[in-house]
Amino acid sequence: MCGIVGYVGNNNAQKVIVSGLHRLEYRGYDSAGLSLWNPDTGELDTVKTSGKIGELESCLEHELPPGTTRPIGIGHTRWATHGAPNQVNAHPHLSQTGDFSIVHNGIIENYSALKSRLLANGFSFTSDTDSEVLAHLIEQCYDGDLTRAVTAALEQIEGTYGICVISKLHPDKIIAARQGSPIAVGICHNETVIASDISAIVQHTDRVVFLNDGDILTATADDTEILSHKNVPIAREATLIDWDIGQIEKGGFDHFMLKEIHEQPSAIANATRGRLLLKEGTAKLDGMKMTSREISRVDRILIVACGTSLYAAMIGKYLFEDYADIPTEVQQAAEFRYRNPIIEPNTCVLAISQSGETADTLAAVREAMRKGAEVLSICNVVGSTIARETGRGVYLHAGPEIGVASTKAISCQITILTMMALIFGRTHRLSMQKGREIVDYLSQLPKLAQKVLDQETAIQAVADKYASYENAFFIGRGYMYPAALEGALKLKEISYIHAEGYHAAELKHGPIALLNGDVPLIGLALNIPGRNKTCSNLQEARARNTPVIAIATEGHRDIEKHCDDIIQIPECPEFLAPICVIIAEQLLSYYIAKLRGCEIDQPRNLAKSVTVE
Repeated sequence: MCGIVGYVGNNNAQKVIVSGLHRLEYRGYDSAGLSLWNPDTGELDTVKTSGKIGELESCLEHELPPGTTRPIGIGHTRWATHGAPNQVNAHPHLSQTGDFSIVHNGIIENYSALKSRLLANGFSFTSDTDSEVLAHLIEQCYDGDLTRAVTAALEQIEGTYGICVISKLHPDKIIAARQGSPIAVGICHNETVIASDISAIVQHTDRVVFLNDGDILTATADDTEILSHKNVPIAREATLIDWDIGQIEKGGFDHFMLKEIHEQPSAIANATRGRLLLKEGTAKLDGMKMTSREISRVDRILIVACGTSLYAAMIGKYLFEDYADIPTEVQQAAEFRYRNPIIEPNTCVLAISQSGETADTLAAVREAMRKGAEVLSICNVVGSTIARETGRGVYLHAGPEIGVASTKAISCQITILTMMALIFGRTHRLSMQKGREIVDYLSQLPKLAQKVLDQETAIQAVADKYASYENAFFIGRGYMYPAALEGALKLKEISYIHAEGYHAAELKHGPIALLNGDVPLIGLALNIPGRNKTCSNLQEARARNTPVIAIATEGHRDIEKHCDDIIQIPECPEFLAPICVIIAEQLLSYYIAKLRGCEIDQPRNLAKSVTVE
């Protein structure tokens, strides 16, 4: 969940690392620091601070004299797990002698036992982190070979890690390794850039090598070598990154989140481009790598995901059951991994993760594969661990999503799920005519998304009225139920308003006790099945003086008597309605958060890629 940047080359490592850390700010963090080798003194200069990278830059101006080009270094942004978010607990961590410096993502589960042993051997600790243990272990194992020392230290570790290590004794190399926490290596000329996320690398190169679990990298400016934990050389192919630095700039928008909300028509178009087959009434997703015969044998689908992806999965359940006639179950990925799940023959497990690195979802994938399931994935990040380990899956092609709160990713996830359901349905018993209707609607989806965005000014006006409330409810039925859950999540993520999503029928089974004039209700009352009953729920709320916002289909003005305010979306079929509604909810949440002065792109306590449990 933290950010790592390492550099070795002929340029100024400090400049490269700080720039890279800025690119990783979106992942969420509470402190930052870096270590640089100083060729004038032969020492490691380490500066770190709590707070934002801007504060680190101020510290660097005061603590590191200008004029010295430092050719190697490592940097880190920390999201606190062990120990408070302060300067002492910030990374990098130094060994006792100061000869070695490490940055670490992940959790060392046996750190307490290792720390006790190191204390007994005379080592002292300055932080409350689990990571400092690793710096001391490397020093304890050092015999003149840095790679061998890191390998020996890691053999004692239980848990997850993505690490970079430098030493003043080897000022020409960086050691990196991963186990459950991503590490990417940029293939450049006369320099090597290492990071936990490719967004810190793309300004230097479009060719990236992703480390697998157990890999240990030794990098110099001119060369890289990857070894297994058994010291066996490994060849890893480079991946070509198909997006550029412009895609991770704000492009004139106030926030990345707003930019990414507005990118949804083009993102959806990219997700469907070349994949819709109107004549055959189906879709083509080559990444699935499943023959028609294999698809026809699937008689159960199990979807695993977390967070926003979980709500996309719930919509996927409706899609697979409605259009493919395949019983589908959705499980929270952490629940799946710990419940000893039942995987029956002909079960297909589908993992959904924007980053492709979500720890619980990755663990669920591995458990499903151990149990012999066919496993597919839906990811956005090219070369991510889940995408590589499943080997069968579909990329969203949404482009980088920098805002912590997911926007365009969920729209594209639902779009891909619709195409998957179409493929499965056509292989089972969905008619060609119905398939063609679905394909036609999908081809119109970017225009429908744009029509929602055209309502931005009206949605902003609604946000102006409700920004001061501290609680809210979202309700919906059928396809609108997961959309209600996602709307509540967006509002709480970025505005810090306590928001709850409920099935509309559940409102009277307890939650209605909380409704009053201080708790607005957002009702998803589109012109789709269940609308009349949802309108009844809106009336129940208004009878208790609850302010009601209806998200409704344009042109259906009869909804006005059931609500105080209306957000209109275009007429669309039931299976595409969640995307239109979710875009409207995103805009509503964004403008409420903006009026409340919240830090929208980096909400407190949150991280973009959740790589720890």
